[in-house]
Amino acid sequence: IYVCMIDHAFGNVLRKLRNERDLSQEEFGFAAGIHRTYVSQLERGLKSPSLKKLETICSVLEIPLSEFMSLIEREQ
Repeated sequence: IYVCMIDHAFGNVLRKLRNERDLSQEEFGFAAGIHRTYVSQLERGLKSPSLKKLETICSVLEIPLSEFMSLIEREQ
């Protein structure tokens, strides 16, 4: 399976921030309105969120979108 580098970096950052907030994939997914399996796919770099969903993810994680993107850039 081909995993794009930015998708991989996104997944790593998402997992780290979710874990820092002590949220399970299921808890995070419920808060963000997405299924746990989709959270798993995002964290493994297999899926990319829409901009609208990315905004929701940042809201649930209580982090500005610009800061989230900076973390992804540093992860790459």
